[in-house]
Amino acid sequence: MMFERDNILLAKSTAFCDRIIKMKVCLKSRKVDHNIIDQISRCGTSIGANVCEAVYAESRADFSHKLKIALKEANETKYWLAILKTARGINEKEHDSMKNDLMDIIYILVATLNTLKENDEKYAK
Repeated sequence: MMFERDNILLAKSTAFCDRIIKMKVCLKSRKVDHNIIDQISRCGTSIGANVCEAVYAESRADFSHKLKIALKEANETKYWLAILKTARGINEKEHDSMKNDLMDIIYILVATLNTLKENDEKYAK
């Protein structure tokens, strides 16, 4: 997608989605429980989908709502990454690499949502 270069959050969440899809294939070959694979696949790919919807939101409220959902899905993904590490579905290096990428996304989401909240409070006065 051409617009990804102009939106760092969208670019990072799209790249993370790609990593989740590749990890799904790897987890299947490692015979990880399919329920865990489905859970991390759903929440991990949902981050980017919600960020994309936020980019095209028709209102500030919808934009904020979609980013909040993306943050919720990112936190759930962090949980499933920890479960996979504990269950030895992924090794520590794989976990840390995925978690670092995910934390970059979480930091951007939190900063964006905080800025939106601050601006809403500032202009509400």
